[in-house]
Amino acid sequence: MSDWTGFEAFLPAVRFRADLERLHRLFNDFFPPVLRRLGAELGKSVVYQETNGETRVEIKESVRGQDIFIIQTIPRDVNTAVMELLIMAYALKTSCARNIIGVIPYFPYSKQSKMRKRGSIVCKLLASMLAKAGLTHIITMDLHQKEIQGFFSFPVDNLRASPFLLQYIQEEIPDYRNAVIVAKSPGAAKRAQSYAERLRLGLAVIHGEAQCTEQDMDDGRHSPPMLKNATVHPGLELPLMMAKEKPPITVVGDVGGRIAIIVDDIIDDVESFVAAAEILKERGAYKIFVMATHGLLSADAPRLIEESSIDEVVVTNTVPHEVQKLQCPKIKTVDISLILSEAIRRIHNGESMAYLFRNITVDD
Repeated sequence: MSDWTGFEAFLPAVRFRADLERLHRLFNDFFPPVLRRLGAELGKSVVYQETNGETRVEIKESVRGQDIFIIQTIPRDVNTAVMELLIMAYALKTSCARNIIGVIPYFPYSKQSKMRKRGSIVCKLLASMLAKAGLTHIITMDLHQKEIQGFFSFPVDNLRASPFLLQYIQEEIPDYRNAVIVAKSPGAAKRAQSYAERLRLGLAVIHGEAQCTEQDMDDGRHSPPMLKNATVHPGLELPLMMAKEKPPITVVGDVGGRIAIIVDDIIDDVESFVAAAEILKERGAYKIFVMATHGLLSADAPRLIEESSIDEVVVTNTVPHEVQKLQCPKIKTVDISLILSEAIRRIHNGESMAYLFRNITVDD
């Protein structure tokens, strides 16, 4: 097996056994374990940017009639990473590859999967672009909304990180039996309930913390905007909707004298997590852990975590966050390369994926 090398921080290709497959776009220490588990080596391709900022992809070997796997992590520059993926897929398509499978541990723009005001469902747009570029299958992990799978015109395997996070809780948190699983908003209650039931622990929900304003929930169906002097059809009398009023922040469930474990799928802007930790401290929790699949940790997240009441933040390595770990020792990483490697192997060999979803529910 060849050494793990790349071109200007872009590690675009990996060769599978017997030259049957390739894995593209390796970015951080998440990927050498994938190579080792698969017995794979880097293939021959180059990804770079021209002086004018345009992305160029060159495939340096024949891929005609072969199955290609492209692994694409999403670093800070999301749009550049998306363009690399699209151009790489199109280059492979025009080079007559048989199947092109995208392995995208964190799917970008997944938060923009619903209509907001007069915006757009960008996640649907990205799904259409990937299909047009030539992708025939996607492997991803913990989509922000399960319904995103319906945006694609080809198969999507949405793997789960919960088994790895549950294992971390059982092995790395002393006295976890004295813990309570916490949802920082009612919207996260289903995920928290799933964790609590598997660990045989109690459940608490923080209620009253608004995740978005009333204006953000407007889906655009009030267009055009109603005017004060607008003429209303005499036979049309719609009932008046009462405005929502934010309730005071309360914690439903007992956290006094216990370890609080907040679970979610994405940690990006950590202010809501920091606020939740403060509330839990006030209610008597003596240790606070935050666990999530995707650790985006944007902007001042490391500093805010370090200065907060949070004792530890545990995320998987679906997104590169080595710099954030250097800035904040509270951030810990769980490796999920095992399940992605096994998914790649099973798809390559035409085996069932059911084993990877055993005992997995919709709420996980």
